[in-house]
Amino acid sequence: MLNVRRLLLLAEVAERGSLTAAGEALSMTTSAASQQMSLLEREAGQPLIERLPRGVRTTAAGAALAERGRVIRRELQAAEADLEAFGHLDRGVVTLGSFPTASASLLPLALTRFRRAHPQVRTVVRAGVLAQLREMLHTGEVELSLLWDYDWNRVDDDQLILTPLLEDPTVLVVPASSPLVASDRVRLSELAAQEWIIRAENHPVADVLRRACHQAGFEPRIAYTSHDYQEAQAMVAAGLGLALAPRLALTNRRSDVRLLPLSHDQSPDAVPPVRRILLAGSAQRAATPAAQAMARVLHAVARGFTDPGLDRPQLGAVRKR
Repeated sequence: MLNVRRLLLLAEVAERGSLTAAGEALSMTTSAASQQMSLLEREAGQPLIERLPRGVRTTAAGAALAERGRVIRRELQAAEADLEAFGHLDRGVVTLGSFPTASASLLPLALTRFRRAHPQVRTVVRAGVLAQLREMLHTGEVELSLLWDYDWNRVDDDQLILTPLLEDPTVLVVPASSPLVASDRVRLSELAAQEWIIRAENHPVADVLRRACHQAGFEPRIAYTSHDYQEAQAMVAAGLGLALAPRLALTNRRSDVRLLPLSHDQSPDAVPPVRRILLAGSAQRAATPAAQAMARVLHAVARGFTDPGLDRPQLGAVRKR
């Protein structure tokens, strides 16, 4: 196979009519340029240039090969321009995995900010449950993904780079007319006699409710099994029971329910569950410039969801774990 760098040299020789000038254009000495040209002629099996009293000119074969060299040079320059464009985020695609509560809360703001800053970069979002999101990261279907975990089901995967974005506390959802609204904080152990709205079985929040109630010393009495958080809020508003939910899941809160912080119970182990929101990327592949930029935006947006003074109910501090 012909040597590409020598073809580029031949293209320069054809344009400049001089080995010395062609060598200078490619940061070569005249001696090195002459040696490389001799090697190219050996590869081609025939003369490619004619040496004149002043300078050189290509043979017919050399002229044809020089034109090929010009095409290769243009393609290499285009490739460098492509890489520069990707590096400066003037083009490209970033693929992101997410789950429903993140997609309904922090992700829309992050996407809006990212597109405003980098309008030429296409964003693609894939939704899934935890296991699906991890698999998409492993296969490369997504570059980054939002994940979540609790104390009892930590994401532990040495093929992923995990960065905590924020802590998402569990809150109590009560009717707006409930006497509990007057309380600064509510102990879960004081709610043993209440009826509960639970998420459909196998949903993580159903597990959160049962674990939290068991730690508080009682078995929850289930009045209704809901399939989404809007349905759960509606049943709470109707007075059918109370509910627990991650705060991010209630960004679109109904006006006829209230969110209350849960207090630490008397037992040190009975801490209101806190969900970690994580940003994950593959440990096997380097992040593209677009993915790095998206990560910075997600971190900035996540800080806004934990800073005080935001235009939403302040739910009080939750002990970090």
